[in-house]
Order: sequence, then C-alpha cells, then structure tokens
Amino acid sequence: MIDISFTPSPDVAVIIHAILDKLENRIQRNTQHAPRSIKMTLSDIPLPTYFSQTDPGPRLIANEQLTQLERAGLLHLTWLPGETGHLLQSVGLQTENATLYTLLNREPTSTTRASLETLLLANQFRFSRDNWLGRGIHRTLTQLRDGKSPAPFSLTDSTWNLDLLTVLTALPALETEMAYRVFSVRTFNDSKRFDDLKFAIVRLARLSNPDWKAFTSEDILRELNLVANPNYIHMAGNWQLTTQTGEILSLGGFSPSIGFPASQIESIQAVTVYSDSVLCIENLTSFHQYLRANATRSKPQATLCIMGNPSPPVRRLLCLIPERTTIYLWSDMDFGGFNILSQLRKQVCRLVQPYLTDIPTFEKHAHLSRPLTQMDVRNLKKLLTRPELIDVKPTIEHILRRGLKLEQEAIQT
Repeated sequence: MIDISFTPSPDVAVIIHAILDKLENRIQRNTQHAPRSIKMTLSDIPLPTYFSQTDPGPRLIANEQLTQLERAGLLHLTWLPGETGHLLQSVGLQTENATLYTLLNREPTSTTRASLETLLLANQFRFSRDNWLGRGIHRTLTQLRDGKSPAPFSLTDSTWNLDLLTVLTALPALETEMAYRVFSVRTFNDSKRFDDLKFAIVRLARLSNPDWKAFTSEDILRELNLVANPNYIHMAGNWQLTTQTGEILSLGGFSPSIGFPASQIESIQAVTVYSDSVLCIENLTSFHQYLRANATRSKPQATLCIMGNPSPPVRRLLCLIPERTTIYLWSDMDFGGFNILSQLRKQVCRLVQPYLTDIPTFEKHAHLSRPLTQMDVRNLKKLLTRPELIDVKPTIEHILRRGLKLEQEAIQT
C-alpha cells in the first residue's frame, strides 16, 4: 500500500468520495466485468471551496494534494486548457485502490456488503421462512448477492443494522398491543430509539408480505401489535364476553357504546351476542351515525367499529363470535372497503356479508361520490381476481365503469 502523509482537504475528500461512489455503483451494476476508468468533472461535483473567487488557498491545497496522488499513480488529472497547475477540469481513476479508502477512512462497499451478509447469515436462524420476518431476511440476502440495495438495512451504519435486527427479534414476543415508547424502552432502554427504526420495519414488512402492500404504515405496525397509544374497540349492543378466569363481562348496559381495551381481547375466551347479527362498521364517524339513527330500535343490533383494516384484536374478537351469528360489514365503496371484506372473509369467516355496498345503494347516493384515481382503478381491478370476492364482483365492475367511489359517510341509514 502506498503511504500518503497528508489529511485530505474538504475539497479533495469530496472529489475522492464522488469517484469511489461512481466506481462502486458501476461495480454493483456489472459484476461480471471490471468497470472502465472513472472520470469526474469537477464542475459536476458540489465542491465547498475549490472554485472560490475570493480565497485561492483551498484550491492551491487541493491541487497540491491531488498532484501527489497522481504522482503515486492513484489518480489522473486533466487541467482546463491554459490553466495547467491552476484549475482542474476533471479527475480520473483507473481501478479501485485500497490507499484511497484508507485516506478517507472509508470501507469499500464490497467489504460492507460482506459484513452485512455475514451478520444476516449469523442471525437468520432466529426467523422462520414461513413468515414475513424470515422472508425479509432472505430477500435482503438475495439483494446483497445480486449487488442490489439491501434497504432498509444499511451499508454504512452497522449500529443501525444491529438495532434493526434487535427489533425484528423482539416482534414475535408481542402477543398484545404495546405502545411504541414502551416497546422502545423495553428493547433499547430508550423511549425514542424505535421512532428512528419504525418506518424501516414498515418498509421491510411491506416488501415481505404482499397482503400488506396497500396498508398504511400505522396499519402494518398495528398488525405487529405496535401502536402509538393504547387502542379501544368501540362496541354497542348486548355483548357478553367471558375471560380466561370465567369472569363474565356484560356490555349491554353501556349506552350508546363502550370502548373496550384492545389489549384485553387476548384474555377473552368466549363471546355471546344477544342479537341475530353483528354489524362491523369501517369508520368511527359512521359508527356513531348508525347508532344515532337506530337509537329507538327495540332490540339494538350488536355493532362494532373496526377502524379501517381490522387489527389482530378485532379479528380475534370476531373469530370468537358463534357461527350461527351472521357478521355484516359496512364499508366505503372503494378499494379499501372491498379489501377489508376480503380480509375478513380470509381471516375471520368466509360468510361475512356486505352491507349497503351494492349497486342500488351506490346509484342512490352517486351524487355524493368522488372520482377514482388511477391507483384506485389499478387496485380495484386486482380485487376482481380474488375468489373470495366473486359475489361483489358486479359492484366493483360497476364502480369501475362509473369511475366513481362512495364513502360510507355519504349514506343515510
């Protein structure tokens, strides 16, 4: 290795980093052949002081350091015509050289990729390939071997990678909802560290579980039993819940509704509903609207608000409802609403029935509808291929022909 005695000036450091970045990008794109020589035009690089009109000092220092590197055979300099020794036009590099990395205290990408691959291989036994965690680790290893980005893992921050793995390892132990800050303290003894990592977890989860691609970040975190604050399941009607210890909780006396702690659902072992059916309502506004409109019913229908995509506690509660009780879903007439119906039929009961999401209802309130976006159209067309939605396929096709969607708040019950 060639011995270089100086510390790179800010301009020289930026130039060499830019050259090495370009070199490594070419290596990643073409792993079969060595990259051609790399050349960086200085006017294309955001240099801090090299082109200063008031202080020539930084330019003189940079020229001297770069000239030393050229004498050592590490770089090739091209000067502007008539400005030899004064103003550089470009700096070239023929091949990757360890001396330049040492000069910048920088590791080659090949080393950092190998280090990350070793870390993931050493930890992959912790995760089953049957779930998104194992698939996420496998996907990242494949990305590394193909010379692609391992995001959300990092090639420059080993602490980030270790903390990300720590979160992934801790997630399977979450059996009930836990607030972000509580999880962060228990995992890192730092209430804010998880805030830095949570969207990396969301990205990996979305990449590794096709069912979550259309979910919001909050929905995905809720699937993992992580919430900003403790959630409540809003319920109305004559529900009777039996706990693991045999305690019977009767909710019928609460009017117009009650917020039941989502974290307590894990302790419920049986559900009795004194009603012919249960109505699940997507949005909280429509839930309260429905209760007000039906306040005079002699036998109130059992109702609960699922708050968008049904969370694990909501799904557990619904799975405990006796099979003889029909479950209905009232949702928006758009991709999100029909996707929720798909989820409930696959994860709770295939006999969940749609409520007020038919063509006559749509046409009656069409004057309150909104145009479909291009993404709405793409997503709705994907729903047409799902076998569990065959009965609502005519409604979805009607919505696509009309180019409109209808939110449940527009519907009078």
